Amino acid sequence: MSFHPNDIARRAQASGIAVVVIFLVLGGAFFRKQVLQNELYALESEKNRLREVPLPAPRGIIYDRRGEVIAENVPGYSVAVLSSSLGELREMLRRLSETVPLTPGQIDRTVRAFQREPARPALVFSDAPFDVVSVLEEHRIDFPGLIIQSAPKRYYPDSIAVASFVGYIGEIAENQLTLPAYQGYKAGQQIGVAGIEHAYENQLRGHEGRRFVEVDAMGRVVREAGARPELLPEAGPALQTNIDLELQRHIVSIFGDSLQGGVVALEPHTGAVLALHSAPSFDPNRFIGGIPAGYWTQLQTDPRRPLYNKAVQGRYPPASTWKLATAVIALQNGVARLDERMPTPCTGAYLFGGRAFACWQRDGHGSIDMRRAIEVSCNVYFYQLGLRVNLHRLVAGGVALGFRDRSGIDIPRENSPIFPYSEPSVDDYFNQRYGPRNWTHAVVLNLAIGQGENSQTVVNMARFYTALATDGMAATPEIVQREPHRVRLFDLTAAQQAGLRAALAGVISAGGTAAGSQIQGLVTAGKTGTAQSGIGRPNHAWFVGFAPFDDPKIVIAVMLEFGERGGRAARVAKSIFEFYLKQTATQIIHVEG
Repeated sequence: MSFHPNDIARRAQASGIAVVVIFLVLGGAFFRKQVLQNELYALESEKNRLREVPLPAPRGIIYDRRGEVIAENVPGYSVAVLSSSLGELREMLRRLSETVPLTPGQIDRTVRAFQREPARPALVFSDAPFDVVSVLEEHRIDFPGLIIQSAPKRYYPDSIAVASFVGYIGEIAENQLTLPAYQGYKAGQQIGVAGIEHAYENQLRGHEGRRFVEVDAMGRVVREAGARPELLPEAGPALQTNIDLELQRHIVSIFGDSLQGGVVALEPHTGAVLALHSAPSFDPNRFIGGIPAGYWTQLQTDPRRPLYNKAVQGRYPPASTWKLATAVIALQNGVARLDERMPTPCTGAYLFGGRAFACWQRDGHGSIDMRRAIEVSCNVYFYQLGLRVNLHRLVAGGVALGFRDRSGIDIPRENSPIFPYSEPSVDDYFNQRYGPRNWTHAVVLNLAIGQGENSQTVVNMARFYTALATDGMAATPEIVQREPHRVRLFDLTAAQQAGLRAALAGVISAGGTAAGSQIQGLVTAGKTGTAQSGIGRPNHAWFVGFAPFDDPKIVIAVMLEFGERGGRAARVAKSIFEFYLKQTATQIIHVEG
């Protein structure tokens, strides 16, 4: 078979073209890999050579109203491990536990952290004690994947004195990492768990930094410093509160180890929380880096419930401190006057429906008007006042005054009070609670004196008394400084408002239920209360009031669990009034001087 010369030429030309195309394709691929995608492959190489190590951000410092530190950061240490596989990690943790004590829980948490993000160092200790760090530094050569670094550690200088409102921080839980509120958080990071640490987490948290360590092909650290420029962490901004630390410390010293209960102190016109304490308290510093099991058990088994915030979570019958609400409702509805006497004088009990409803004064108070009934806390007067108001108006009035609502204080887990609802009807509430035939309208007698189906928080009673101390406007309690918020609770005439304040001042004057709590040279106002706590246990003791009488600067609510009588709570309040007003006067003199 013969080929024409032109065929041979065409084939040679085609072959040459094919060779050129092949070289162009190969050259293009080489150019793309070596030039165009150089940064991508360099980055992949960097990822294999470098590992990112997070640098925790200091949380924002929390201050009291005068700039004293409530929560700050001190130097601490964290310990984490880098590993190339789960098996290698388990083996390292096994050997590590032979050098320093590791609980099964710590090992399990570290393993889960690795499984979630294998390229990120798995945290072993978020707050490693110095002795542990010292031992690990001595054995660092035995653990090439070990990362030991300084980390900011939260610290509360006043510890138990501030725990009730500041809360504490802890390591973010595994289930929280999936929540929208914690988007962007990583395992091992510290978050606010309670108090304002939790409420203002987004403001306090700061922004994590990072550094890089160089590892070999086995994932072992070969260089810790200078592998790549660091991104420094950014501290969270400071948080200014309304808390008066000196007053807070004074209140804590009054309670000591013997009293239990809750206290809230507010500025009446702004709602600024000057102090908030729940006794007994706990040490928030011991929660940092994981609470010791023994301390946690101690807190959980203590019958006094130190983790239960009695100022914002505890719900107690407000007793006679609630009589002012009955008085306000009666005055607003025009069913009684301040100088009006009830038809039946107090002889120590009031008969209604074939049953005797007792007054705390067995000999009775005789025939008295509303002002005097407040001063001496006459139950018989308020039984009749409650009947005159009637059940439906009393419940509707209580709802309007906010006794079914939270106070709105800016810390989490505040409990709602317990109080009947008025819609669709009060009868419906009691029918559901007791059954249609198992109650009568006699329940109004107990409600009128702050007993029965009425349990309030300490902070909510303090909020109500800010309205009594001012112009009927209640202030929302605010721990952190921000724009005050007030809402009108009731409309009384100036004479009615003045009359109620005068009656509250009479409570602490000669002949009142808190006469033993007078302060020489100062007129204060308030109401005691003695609330039933349960069969076989002493009563709870209440006092809610304000001072000075003519120009209120502070509202105080004190509730002593099993404190027996309201006079005892009034004496606690007296000490708080004296301390705060003396301190305030001293500061004014100092500034003016």
